[in-house]
Amino acid sequence: MGETSKEEYKIQSFDIETQKLLKTALKDPSNVDLDKVANIIVDQSLKDCVFSKEAGRICYTIIQAESKQGGQSIFRRSLLNRLQQEYKDREDLRNRSLQAWICYVTFICNIFDYLKVNNMPMLALVNPVYDCLFRLAQHDSLQKEEEVDCLVLQLHRVGEQLEKMNSQRMDELFSLLRDGFLLQEGLSSLSQLLLLEIIEFRAADWKMTDAAQKYYYSEVTD
Repeated sequence: MGETSKEEYKIQSFDIETQKLLKTALKDPSNVDLDKVANIIVDQSLKDCVFSKEAGRICYTIIQAESKQGGQSIFRRSLLNRLQQEYKDREDLRNRSLQAWICYVTFICNIFDYLKVNNMPMLALVNPVYDCLFRLAQHDSLQKEEEVDCLVLQLHRVGEQLEKMNSQRMDELFSLLRDGFLLQEGLSSLSQLLLLEIIEFRAADWKMTDAAQKYYYSEVTD
């Protein structure tokens, strides 16, 4: 009950009718149009970066409720189809709205973090998530602090899980990040700090040492 209450709290930004639809989906998904619910959640996630950080838990709750009712995973299928559609159009999305692009990356990483099959991340999401992170590691993205910040936040969240699924791609990603940190001109001091922090974070086996925490977070605060 406590978990459901938390999810209900996160949907207060919607209009009354949509809130009612989502609350029903959280408790009794067989009584609502789950295609519509998936589209509402994705649409809101692309507009609201705060919501995109929380949406994974909401989706997980709906999928669990649907599973308990013996459903056919309609919601999960609809959600993944919509994620795939946005993934295919990701460059257009980025060109159209940098904020929507960052929200999308945040959302797909959040979904990757929450949705598991037999306690393992979903294979279908591994390469799309990697591709999004690789896009954030390109030269033009490293020039934008918002994209660097998004990249580092998502690597903190799902980097260790991703590396277990495909360590070669993680090696390639961090090779790009090291080159960007060492060779790319025009990086802001904050972007340089964030890149160095995530490089050291991975080198420490995805853990933050006390000394590193003190150094980086005092630098950011200053």
